[in-house]
Amino acid sequence: MTRQPYPPAGRDDLVEELHGVPVADPYRWLEDPDSPATEEWLAAQEKLFSAELGALTGRDRLRARVAELLRSGSIGAPAWRGERRFFMRRTPDQEHAVLYTVDPGGTERALLDPTALDPSGLTTLDSWQPDKEGRLLAYQVSVGGDEESTLYLLDVASGERVEGPIDRCRYSPIAWLPGGKAFYYVRRLPATEVPEGEEQFHRRVYLHRVGTSTEDDVLIFGKDMEKTNYYGVAVSRDGRWLQISASRGTAPRNDLWIADLAASAPDSPDLVVVQEGLDAQTALHFGRDGRLYVFTDLDAPRARICVADPALPQPEHWRDLIPQDDEAVLSDFSILDDLDRPVMLAGWTRHAISEISVHDLVTGERVGRVPTPGLGTIGAISERPEGGHEAWFVYTDNTTPPSIQRYDARTGETTLWAASPGAVEVPAVNTEQVVYRSVDGSEVHMLVITKPGVEGPRPTILYGYGGFGISMTPGYSASILTWVEAGGAYAIAQLRGGGEQGEEWHRAGMLANKQNVFDDLHSAAEHLIATGITSPEQLAISGGSNGGLLVGAALTQRPELYAAVVCSAPLLDMIRYELFGLGATWNVEYGSAAKAEEFAWLNAYSPYHHVREGVSYPATLFTVFQSDTRVHPLHAWKMCAALQHAQASDRPILLRNEAETGHGARAVSKTVELAADQLTFLAHHTGLAV
Repeated sequence: MTRQPYPPAGRDDLVEELHGVPVADPYRWLEDPDSPATEEWLAAQEKLFSAELGALTGRDRLRARVAELLRSGSIGAPAWRGERRFFMRRTPDQEHAVLYTVDPGGTERALLDPTALDPSGLTTLDSWQPDKEGRLLAYQVSVGGDEESTLYLLDVASGERVEGPIDRCRYSPIAWLPGGKAFYYVRRLPATEVPEGEEQFHRRVYLHRVGTSTEDDVLIFGKDMEKTNYYGVAVSRDGRWLQISASRGTAPRNDLWIADLAASAPDSPDLVVVQEGLDAQTALHFGRDGRLYVFTDLDAPRARICVADPALPQPEHWRDLIPQDDEAVLSDFSILDDLDRPVMLAGWTRHAISEISVHDLVTGERVGRVPTPGLGTIGAISERPEGGHEAWFVYTDNTTPPSIQRYDARTGETTLWAASPGAVEVPAVNTEQVVYRSVDGSEVHMLVITKPGVEGPRPTILYGYGGFGISMTPGYSASILTWVEAGGAYAIAQLRGGGEQGEEWHRAGMLANKQNVFDDLHSAAEHLIATGITSPEQLAISGGSNGGLLVGAALTQRPELYAAVVCSAPLLDMIRYELFGLGATWNVEYGSAAKAEEFAWLNAYSPYHHVREGVSYPATLFTVFQSDTRVHPLHAWKMCAALQHAQASDRPILLRNEAETGHGARAVSKTVELAADQLTFLAHHTGLAV
């Protein structure tokens, strides 16, 4: 096909000296989304993208198949409060999942439907939390993908709003006190009270009494602390214990305090330090038996569960109940105590495959295992707040849409409790877990998904993330199934920086160790080629957010290894990333360019700064979202301009810039269109016949 010229983009002679090192930034003008020059450039890029993609074949077929597979719908785990049950479900024709409740008489009804709130489909339900009696519901919604959640209260019986809006509540937990008359929550300070550019930070914990003005909310915690702190807040099921945690940005550690609300007032809790200044993540659960259960990775990078007396909650008083495993990573736990022998269910991932073990609640002795439907991913385990003998969990794998499984501790049986509501014909695939060695000899696991009967090198997408301790686990994906059904292979590498092998694995891919993540991806690609799954001419890489940084670094470090790249919502200018979006909360993961040593780490791989003229780069598609308030699209804009200027081959560098969409949740139709564009691009540039 005849390629259109790239839109003109002026290159400024802007060079700054940082820690004695000159750093060029020729496209800084693209950091201003409202400038006429940026708007003109984006409009031209949209025209180019539409022309390029419009000339490719197979999009309609790919789009139709992705849409068909997404008609599986979805189902969420139940939350029990009082005599009611709450859960999320999306039917095949719905754009968003709907929050339902089952009333005391057994009647099921829709409680919150985002599409009913906003027929445009731009409103998303970000979070929800019923009070302890199931009578009031706190919920948060945002519009256009900006994730700027607004908090409301709903009367569950009538379905009527009773309070709100309360703004500046992004990522706020809600911790109800018994009786539904008050709750703790997290809110940012008003923009007028913080320095310019820091409006996304400066959170505080407040107590709000239902029916009163937020002007009367009581400041509980967070004054004069680190501006990027995130706060967690929870109240025990009996209402006695308050728990507050603080983490600097996304740091893999937290400080922790508790207060006995029976001995101090809710609006002035007497907070006692559990841990402060320790390099560990810890969470607490106050058992109905009076014991304190501690989930921690202190001295246990794969995590352990301890017990203690709530009156003596500090680490020196902890006693191991379920110690660290040598191979599996502890993910969560649940207590079932309406039994002759009460038990704890412990959730684990073993090389990213989920399992649940059963333990004696008093001694921690392993006494059994919860049957699961297959080798897949299990969501958080939940039980009734008042106790019982049942537990519920979400299960999914590469060919199974999410389902809710019920475990009965009295019989030891697991049964299907609720399936995703849509009936779809899922293609048969083979999933193999392989092990390969990275550059330094480290063993890395990878899932490889293929179509039965297809042999020899074939078009392949290699996907990775490698950051923030997030694990890549099996899950139902319409995009993956569509690609594999068409004859391609799909590989998911469990790179360092993730959580698949615990916190040590995470730290082996963060800060000064970030290059390990890129090396793990390159080695995964070489393994796929060496074992005959694919070839460099047929290999694509894909990643989003931190995974966008991953593939951005990969295409600049090893451009000859990859035929095509999809880079979505990426971080790419690692010298200035802290200045935009939520970037300042991530310097605990990446480092800060303000510090000489950490600048050297970042400058060594920052993708935008490693684009070189005259290099044949892979065909690259940047997909970004105009309302993204986490990772500003300017990263992709600047990188796209740099690559278009430098590209020495005829393989295209394209930008898909989507309006009124953000980093996270979106309508199903928008998901379908994005997937169709990405798969069409990758199919064309890897030779997959669609």
